[in-house]
Amino acid sequence: MLKALDEIDLKILKEIQADGRITNVELARRVGISPPPCLRRVRALEEAGYIVGYRGLLDARRLGFDVTVFAAVHLASQADADLRAFEEFVRAEPLVRECWMLSGEVDFILKCVAPDMATFQEFVARLTAAPLVRNVRTSLVLQNAKNEAAAPLELKGV
Repeated sequence: MLKALDEIDLKILKEIQADGRITNVELARRVGISPPPCLRRVRALEEAGYIVGYRGLLDARRLGFDVTVFAAVHLASQADADLRAFEEFVRAEPLVRECWMLSGEVDFILKCVAPDMATFQEFVARLTAAPLVRNVRTSLVLQNAKNEAAAPLELKGV
C-alpha cells in the first residue's frame, strides 16, 4: 500500500523534480523542516516508489542526435507473448528512447533519436523486419513545442 502524501511530501517531490541535485540541507530549508527528518522523508518516498531515480537531462541535438522521429507500430498479433517479445526487441535498440503500448489502431509508439536520417533508416529496416511487425508509420519531428518530463504537481496544489 502506498504511503499517503502530506503537504511536506509534495513540496519535497516538487523540489527534487525541479532539481535532482539539490542538497538535503537546501531541500529541508525550502520545504520548512530540518535536515534529518527531510532525509528520512526522501528515503521513505524512494522506498515507496514515488521517487524512481535521479538523472541529468541532456540535450540530444547538442550531442549530435539531430533526428527525432516518432514511429507508430502495428503488430500482426496482440497476444501477450508477442507484445512482450516486441518490447524486448525495442529495449535492445539504442535509438529507441521511449516505447509506449497504446490502445486503438496502433499497438506501440516509439520515440527515436538518431544522428542522421541514414542511421534512422537502417533502424526502420530492422524494425519493419522484426517478427510480427505488420506495419510502421513514421513522423519526423520538425520542432518541439513542449518537453516537460515532470509530473504536474501544481495540480495537487503544490
